[in-house]
Amino acid sequence: KPGEQKHPKEPSSLQCMHLAVVACGDRLEETLIMLKSAVLFSNRRLCFHIFAEDSLKPEFEKKLKEWPSSYTKKFESNFYPITFSVGNAQEWKKLFKPCAAQRLFLPVILKDVDSLLYVDTDVLFLRPIDDIWQLLREFNSTQLAAMAPEHEIPKIGWYSRFARHPYYGTTGLNSGVMLMNLTRIRSTQFKNSLIPGGLTWEEMLYPLYQKYKNYITWGDQDLLNIIFYFNPECLYVFPCQWNYRPDHCMYGSNCRGAEQEGVSILHGNRGVYHDDKQPTFKALYEVIRDFPFEDNLFQSLYYPLQSKFLDTVHTLCGRIPQVFLKQIEKTMKKVYENRVIVYLGANHRY
Repeated sequence: KPGEQKHPKEPSSLQCMHLAVVACGDRLEETLIMLKSAVLFSNRRLCFHIFAEDSLKPEFEKKLKEWPSSYTKKFESNFYPITFSVGNAQEWKKLFKPCAAQRLFLPVILKDVDSLLYVDTDVLFLRPIDDIWQLLREFNSTQLAAMAPEHEIPKIGWYSRFARHPYYGTTGLNSGVMLMNLTRIRSTQFKNSLIPGGLTWEEMLYPLYQKYKNYITWGDQDLLNIIFYFNPECLYVFPCQWNYRPDHCMYGSNCRGAEQEGVSILHGNRGVYHDDKQPTFKALYEVIRDFPFEDNLFQSLYYPLQSKFLDTVHTLCGRIPQVFLKQIEKTMKKVYENRVIVYLGANHRY
């Protein structure tokens, strides 16, 4: 179509959806459950980029190899040490949670990757990654990354009440799910509060951190908010169902997109998979964790989930089980239909 933006793609991105995660400390299991949810539902091949402390790498490799071959053939995994290309590595490591700042350096490290989905370890996919990957096509000519707002309602949002540094929009951004066109990020000159001209992504990171380090609470997420405050035209904002957190239901339901479409990506921040404060989040985590790969999705995943949810109806998040179940049910129906069609097709040949 005339005037339509053409998006260059490197050859491997045609076969592969790139997913990056940074895992340090005790995040091994959480990361594996996230990767499992990605593989369970996705259609196209996945390329995992796992940034981990050296001590975790052998365990990651061992666990991933234990998955059945029908799943291991759906992805390839690449491992990287934790490295910071500019500034003081120890300072970056201590910023917010161990190693979290690594995500800021992905455009610099993954030089051959065109586009990438970064997620925190405490994320679960409730539908195919293919669906969020499609959003790259919706970027206009200046957009190079996509994130969801930190909050829907300014009066209860963190940034709108407490932030002492610039942040994007009225409620700031949550960086736990971040879709990036790395090619564009590498070639853009960013406006900033440091010099009158533009700076590249890599040039900007450390001076920006130095300028604001006494004012930031949430580490790398705050730095991303500062960057997109000065460069709002570079950001595509996706709705809250793509990064659904306890904040969206623990004060009453405030994510309209999830009410209409169901949760697409669940983000169990605040450690809710591991305590009893938000049993709906914990139920989803445990059911995906315990799902035996080759079993029937409805029998071994959906029905246990429904029965676990019955125990959570006394909580604010548990009062809206359809929000959590809608997408996962739709996704499982599709997976089931595809398998039946493939099975019938295979039998039909003989």
